[in-house]
Amino acid sequence: MKAEDWPWQYSFPPFFTVQPNLHTRSLQVSAWTSLVLKYHRINNQYVLDVQEAKSSLFTNPSIERTLPEEGITLVMSALVSSKNAEPIDKHRTRYHIYWHTLEEWAAILGSWATDTGHSGSVCTLYELINTPNQEFTGMHQDVLIKVIKVLEAKNEAELISLEDNNGVKFF
Repeated sequence: MKAEDWPWQYSFPPFFTVQPNLHTRSLQVSAWTSLVLKYHRINNQYVLDVQEAKSSLFTNPSIERTLPEEGITLVMSALVSSKNAEPIDKHRTRYHIYWHTLEEWAAILGSWATDTGHSGSVCTLYELINTPNQEFTGMHQDVLIKVIKVLEAKNEAELISLEDNNGVKFF
């Protein structure tokens, strides 16, 4: 992210210390969750590796501060609760990050299919991921599959297994 994209709190040392006052901590966690989502959206990243994030996203070298493990756990728990993250592994060291919830992504993809005349047709996941100028362009394939499964549950699409790639049929 560019310097102007970081919130003011990122240069404020107490932002990197879990606040003891519950109200202040709630505001802090909210600011951190917004930052995590904005960071992933700007960088078009769908996976957060906690160990990697400790040395990048959760660390500000200019003020020599790192959010402690307890703080990272609070932030990730809040993201999971809001359905903006989902653990990939049982140890909760890697997460899928959704700046839109899966339901919101499903609505975006479903609208795109309807608006572009793809209803009743099949698209490969590769085609969808590489569709230019769409918010879902570059989406991680595992996340796209989860989005399609949301559409399946609503009877708006069907995930199709092809020989060399997966696809989706929109209804």
